[in-house]
Amino acid sequence: MTMAFLPERGVVEVTGADRVAFLQGLISNDVAAADGQAAVWAALLSPQGKWLADFLLVAEGEALLLDADRAQVPELVQRLSRFRLRSKVALRDASEEWHVHAAWGAGPPGAGLVRRDPRHKEAGWRVLSPTPLPADATAEDYDLHRLALGIPDGGRDMDSEKSVLLEAGFDELHGVSWTKGCYMGQELTARTKYRGLVKRRLVPVRVEGPLPARGTPVTRAGVELGEMRSGRGGRGLALLRLEALRGGALECGAALLTPEVPAWMTLPEGMADVPA
Repeated sequence: MTMAFLPERGVVEVTGADRVAFLQGLISNDVAAADGQAAVWAALLSPQGKWLADFLLVAEGEALLLDADRAQVPELVQRLSRFRLRSKVALRDASEEWHVHAAWGAGPPGAGLVRRDPRHKEAGWRVLSPTPLPADATAEDYDLHRLALGIPDGGRDMDSEKSVLLEAGFDELHGVSWTKGCYMGQELTARTKYRGLVKRRLVPVRVEGPLPARGTPVTRAGVELGEMRSGRGGRGLALLRLEALRGGALECGAALLTPEVPAWMTLPEGMADVPA
């Protein structure tokens, strides 16, 4: 087993008798599915159905803990607090009290609050602990691991009030419940799925040459087909139009990108033979 401390992750604590019902009406996944074995991956959307934040939700005793991008935690607390109204719920930034780790490979870890990462069978575990745990890998090592799996990383790969969940793999990576009932932004998310409106996907890419900056246009023969998102070393994620997945390498700044469609990704009929 390999473990890394993730200093750029923080924690929102949600407590109170109405905590489950409160979040259930706001986020994309089923809060009730969080248990002592696995976390729940979910997103908070705008009323128009666009991504605002995402997090791994862990149930612990009388609290729900949201493992989120640390830079987004204050805004996430503020956004969620707007909907409290008369609900018996309290929210606060608990990032100083919980240290977030990722573990992968053989396991699970034997210390901390351990929950399986639900996004991919090889994603491993999330581990929350009041103190830092011994680590034999770095956050950068974990970054390479999640890039290889094609797992998005919040605002590094998505744009607030612009990104659509199904472009970023939230369906296949178990970030959306289609049966739990209404939540904010549900209408667009459902319409996108059932009408087949996804025309772009966030796809893992091999990078040959200098790593392009986020937002660098991706082109082929002068035609813009997407843009670079996060990356490290020779790996990255790029938001690409589906037609970009055929035809070989793509240009991005001074680098060449080769899409590597993961086995978990569901493509429209006729695209299934795109090589992984």
